[in-house]
Amino acid sequence: MKVHEYQAKGIFASYGVPVDNSILCKTPQEAVEAFKKLGTERCVVKAQVHTGGRGKAGGVKLASNEAEVLEHATNILGMDIKGFTVDRILVGEAVNIAAEYYVSIVIDRKSKGAILMLSREGGMDIEAVAKETPEKIFKIAIDPSVGLTDFKAREAAFKLFDDMAQVKQAVPLFQKLYKLFVEKDASLAEINPLVLTKEGQLKAIDAKMTFDNNALYRHPDIFEMFEPTPDEKKEQEAKDKGFSYVNLGGEIGCMVNGAGLAMATMDMIKLYGGNPANFLDIGGSSNPQKIVEAMKLLMADKHVRVVLINIFGGITRCDDVATGLIEAFKELKTDMPIVIRLTGTNEKEGRELLKGTNFIVAETMAEAGKKAVAAARY
Repeated sequence: MKVHEYQAKGIFASYGVPVDNSILCKTPQEAVEAFKKLGTERCVVKAQVHTGGRGKAGGVKLASNEAEVLEHATNILGMDIKGFTVDRILVGEAVNIAAEYYVSIVIDRKSKGAILMLSREGGMDIEAVAKETPEKIFKIAIDPSVGLTDFKAREAAFKLFDDMAQVKQAVPLFQKLYKLFVEKDASLAEINPLVLTKEGQLKAIDAKMTFDNNALYRHPDIFEMFEPTPDEKKEQEAKDKGFSYVNLGGEIGCMVNGAGLAMATMDMIKLYGGNPANFLDIGGSSNPQKIVEAMKLLMADKHVRVVLINIFGGITRCDDVATGLIEAFKELKTDMPIVIRLTGTNEKEGRELLKGTNFIVAETMAEAGKKAVAAARY
C-alpha cells in the first residue's frame, strides 16, 4: 500500500524526523492562502499522486509570489501524470539547499531483513544511479534483534557526511526513520532528497512510504489513507471472490487452478511469443458461477483478446470442470476465442464433453500456448 508525500511527511514528523513546513490544498485559492500562511519568500507547489517523475512531468514548481502560486496550482491541478489525475497539491516552504542526499530503509530479500540505503546522489532517480554508478550507493544491513544501533547509525552517517555537526544530526534521524519503519510495518521509508540547508540543518523535503498489506489490520490509521488504483480495486474484488489476481497488461487472459501452474502458463505464453494479461488462480473449484465471475474479470480488461483456461484435475475431475465451463458459458455471451487445456483425472471424458462447442481444445500446454498466441494475433 502506498501513501502520498504529505501523508508520509505526517508520519515522519510524528516520529521527530525533520520535514519542511507544508500545507495540503485542493484548489488554487487554497494554495494562495497556504502561501500566505507559510509566510516564506518562496514556496514549492507539488502534485500529490501515487507515482514518481512528478518534476519531469511539470508537477513540481517554484513560486515567489501569490500570482505564481495561483498560476502553478491552476496548471498542476487536473494534470495527468503517468495515468494519475492530480486532485490535490502540497504547498511547502522552499528551503535553501546546500546539498542533497538519498536515504531509505527497505526490505532486502538477500539479507532477509531491513537495510539502510544511502547515497550522496540525492534528488536523482536512484534506479539510474544504481545502474550507472552502483559504487555511489551504500547498503547497511540492520540486525532486527538489536535494531539500528548508535554505532551502525554513525557508520551510515559518515558515508554521507564529512562534518561532525551533520553526523550528529543524521544519527538520530536515521534511528527515528528505522523506528517508524518497524512500528508501522512499512516495506519502504524513503527520503529523496534529504537536504542539507545553507543554515546547516538536515530536512526531509520529500517522503515516500509503502506498507505491508498483510499488516494493515494492525494499523487502522494507515489503512484510512488507502486509495486503491483501478487495478488494486480489481485485485481486491477478485480476492473477495476467492481468486488470486494480478493484472500484467498483456493480451492473453489466463484462468488457471493453482499458483505454480499459473506461473508455468505465463512462462509458456511468453515462450511462444505472447504476453500474459494476468495471473489468475481460481483454486480447485469447478463451480460454474466461479468460472463466470473469473471470466467477467478477464473480459473487463480491454487488452484481453483471447482467454487460455489451463486446468489440472487432481481431486477436481476434468469432466466436472468441462461441465462447469459449458454451464458457465451459457450465461456468458462472448465472441472472444477461448482455449481450454484439461489434464489429470478424467481428462479424456472432459475433452469429449467439449467436442462440438466453440471452445478451442488443446491436450498439452505447448499446444494450448501456441493456439492462444495464434488466436491473439488473428
